Amino acid sequence: MGSILSYSMKNSNLKFVLLGLVLFSSFSFISYRWNTKLTKKVVETTNIKVPAGFVVQILASDLGATRHMTISKNGDIYAKLSKLKEGKGIYLLRDTNKDGVIDETKLFGNYTGTGILINQGYLYASSNKGVYRYKLNANEEVIDTENPENIVNGLLDHGRDNAKPFSFDNKSNLYVSIGSYNDACRIPGTGTGMVPCSILDSAGGIWKFNADKLNQGFKDGTRYATGIKNSVGTFWNAKTNSLFITAHGRGQFHDFYPQFYTPKQSQEMPAEAIYELHEGDDAGWPYIYYDQFQHKKIQAPEYGGDGKKVGGEKAINPTVTFPAHMGPNDLLFYTGKMFPAKYRNGAFVAFHGQSAELKKGYLVAFVPFVNNKPSGKWEIFADNFAGIDLVKPSGPIQHRPCGLAQGPDGALYVCDDLNGSIYRIAYKK
Repeated sequence: MGSILSYSMKNSNLKFVLLGLVLFSSFSFISYRWNTKLTKKVVETTNIKVPAGFVVQILASDLGATRHMTISKNGDIYAKLSKLKEGKGIYLLRDTNKDGVIDETKLFGNYTGTGILINQGYLYASSNKGVYRYKLNANEEVIDTENPENIVNGLLDHGRDNAKPFSFDNKSNLYVSIGSYNDACRIPGTGTGMVPCSILDSAGGIWKFNADKLNQGFKDGTRYATGIKNSVGTFWNAKTNSLFITAHGRGQFHDFYPQFYTPKQSQEMPAEAIYELHEGDDAGWPYIYYDQFQHKKIQAPEYGGDGKKVGGEKAINPTVTFPAHMGPNDLLFYTGKMFPAKYRNGAFVAFHGQSAELKKGYLVAFVPFVNNKPSGKWEIFADNFAGIDLVKPSGPIQHRPCGLAQGPDGALYVCDDLNGSIYRIAYKK
């Protein structure tokens, strides 16, 4: 529209301007503006590297600290913010005319947090202390944004690793991750571990609540699984009837135990991981960690380990391991039909950090699954969100992938919580 007006000023030809307005009458000024903006942003996303046949489109930017997303059956995007924007913590983004361009946004919810999912006619969203829900209509649109129902409140929040992501099974159970605020359950000011680790009574695991019961407190839940320092990605897999989570590893080996660990080992251990959980499982934190180089569960130095002593006989093994400190912040098993067959029922993982070992990070990985078990090595699916060379950085990181969602058409959506962008990755046959 602006180009037409510019042309008319140069040529003083009012008839041409009128003709141009008629030709573009099918577009409103707002939709044309968004189309122009989108075209520019598609060019910007060409630096995101994806396999042949896939295309990347940026749908939104500058949203704020966009953590996790869920997408309704009519394509509406609900995104959770970890920092309030204009006093609100949930974004609704809508393509009203289904032309592939977001042309309506709305903010609601006066609390920060990470988790957000649609389940059984409700939109559920978490704060750092609990979980709320909003009733949806038949199109999965929120009916009342101002009066959510409180499902759970009073969960532990000490400011560190305090996100409360969650998932649902098919029996109206709600599984909430409660991360530990203490990296290795050390006694403050020392390198010695608490015996036993009392933090595990209220954090460092997954708790199960009733998804349909209002005003529950922490004591209304039961501990579903323990020994997990911090899990930001959770996904109930209907095919396996089990909960999969991404686990962040501990750190500071060399800081407290230089006699056992080099600075390089501190940078490269322990493994980040995916775990498949069943009720009563224990992943071993803080007493053990998983060493991806030795392929063993190793006793933590806070509890008598020396970097070699094996421990955790009763602790479960990780399902998949990744390099240290990559920060797996979301997990999604692909159930769509848009992507090629190799991706069906496999797992996508969004990484929020980087690996000193690989000199790679800020990416989305794919883990192939066959017969509900990992099959082969994990691979990089979408890369270069950082926007810089991580081997020789030339500036600040541009984007940090955090959340994943699957659209009704099978497209994969990725959000980043650094610049608040949302990407759509589709496959073109």
